Amino acid sequence: MRAVLYVCHGSRLREAQVQVAEFMSITMSEIKAPIQEYCFLELANPSMQEGVARCIERGATSIKVIPFLLLLTGHAKRDIPEQLNIMKKQYPNITFTYGAPLGIHDALIQIIIERMLEQQPTIEKDAHVLLVGRGSSDPITPVYFQKIESRLKHKTAITNISTCYLAACQPDFETGLSSVLEQNPKQLFIVPYLLFTGVLMQRLEQRIEQLSNRNIYLCRHLYFHKNIVHVLSERVRS
Repeated sequence: MRAVLYVCHGSRLREAQVQVAEFMSITMSEIKAPIQEYCFLELANPSMQEGVARCIERGATSIKVIPFLLLLTGHAKRDIPEQLNIMKKQYPNITFTYGAPLGIHDALIQIIIERMLEQQPTIEKDAHVLLVGRGSSDPITPVYFQKIESRLKHKTAITNISTCYLAACQPDFETGLSSVLEQNPKQLFIVPYLLFTGVLMQRLEQRIEQLSNRNIYLCRHLYFHKNIVHVLSERVRS
């Protein structure tokens, strides 16, 4: 019997764990697969090993592992495959396949736009957008965000779009924010390119509260959206 195991990043923050559980409960009800489970790569339970065990306990003979992550960087390229190799040795009679993360997709770009419109229904052409990525030591990360910037520019005609990171990449958030503020933008949308809340999202909220600037809009993280369900369903089918 076929199973799908979604591997999420994980967070120490209870609220983030609850968000994942709520999202996966709704999502798994809309995706057709006989057995579906989710797990976390780190910082939360169930672990990936526990997720695989749950699938097998429910009768799985083949398991498709889907990295429920935004980009194909370190976790998706290295950490999850390493764990998967251990599982293959532990369960030699089970067929494992590995899927792709959400990736750069127009459906996700549309969520960014909607998150901006939630904060300000009128977006000026000279508005500034500061994308905030989690960051990764993988050198491909800035290349991905350049592509995201390009697609967002194409869809909105906004030209003032830049990216900063919360960890492991440059420019860091403070540098990126300072650079944009120096331009005295009439509208500044700070867009966390994060799936769920967590410690990093809390840091952003605390920092923006310190600014007390009415022209700065901190958008929601991507979180639950039908477009994410759509892309995730594509990854399961592919």
